[in-house]
Amino acid sequence: MKQEWQAFWLALGFLTRIPMPVKIDYSQTLMNRSSLYFPLVGLLLGGLYAALFTGLAAFWSLPVCIGLVLAFHLWITGAFHEDGLADSMDALGGGYTVAWRLEIMKDSRIGTYGAVALVVALGLKAVLLMDAEPVWLALLVTPAIGRLTPLLLMRFLPYVTDPDTSKSKPVAEAFSGQRLLLATLFTVVVALLFSVWLPALLAVGVVALLWGASLKRQLGGYTGDALGASVVFTELVFLLGLTL
Repeated sequence: MKQEWQAFWLALGFLTRIPMPVKIDYSQTLMNRSSLYFPLVGLLLGGLYAALFTGLAAFWSLPVCIGLVLAFHLWITGAFHEDGLADSMDALGGGYTVAWRLEIMKDSRIGTYGAVALVVALGLKAVLLMDAEPVWLALLVTPAIGRLTPLLLMRFLPYVTDPDTSKSKPVAEAFSGQRLLLATLFTVVVALLFSVWLPALLAVGVVALLWGASLKRQLGGYTGDALGASVVFTELVFLLGLTL
C-alpha cells in the first residue's frame, strides 16, 4: 500500500505541477507502477477544471470561461502533452528518416508544423468545449479518457528513443498487462458513470489504432512526445463524439 500511495503521488507529480506532499522513494520500478494512475490523475484534473469553470461562469461569458480554464490547464500541466504534440508534428512533418525524426523530436525549438498543430489543437478544443452540453461534464471526464491511450501505446509498441535522455522510459519499461487492465477498468467505470462510454470507446480505440499505426510505420514505435500527442488527439476525438 505504501508503494501504491507513492506511485499515485509520483504520477500526479509527473503529469502536473502539483507539489507532492509525501516523501517518494524514487525508483524506476515505482515510476513504472505510477502509470496505473494516469487516468485517475486525469479525473482529478478534470475536477479542478469543472470546478473552476463553474465558479467563473457566475461572472463571465462562456468563451471567456473556456479560455481561462484552458490557460489554467496549460499552467497546471506545464503544457506537458501539448509540448509532445508540437515535437511530434515537427518530427513527422519535417524528417524523412527515422533517425532524422528522432533528432528533430529532441530539439527544444518549435517549427512550423508544431506551431500550426498547437494553434489548431487548442482552438479546436476551445470550440468543442463551447459546443459541449453540459460544459462542466466535458471538462470533468475528458482528461481521464485521454490519459488511457498512452498506456495502450506503451503496452503494444516498442520504445524507440535514447533511454539516457528520456523522461518516459522508466514509465514504459516492463509495463504490465495487469496494471493496464486496472487502468482500463477505471476509465470504463468513469465513462459508464457519466454515460459517455460510446465516445470514450471510439476516441481511445481510433487514436490508439491510427496514431499507433502511424508511429509504427514512421518511427518503428513510440516516444515520450508521441505519448503526449496521443493524449491531445484522444481528447479532441472524444469531444468531437461528445458534441455530435
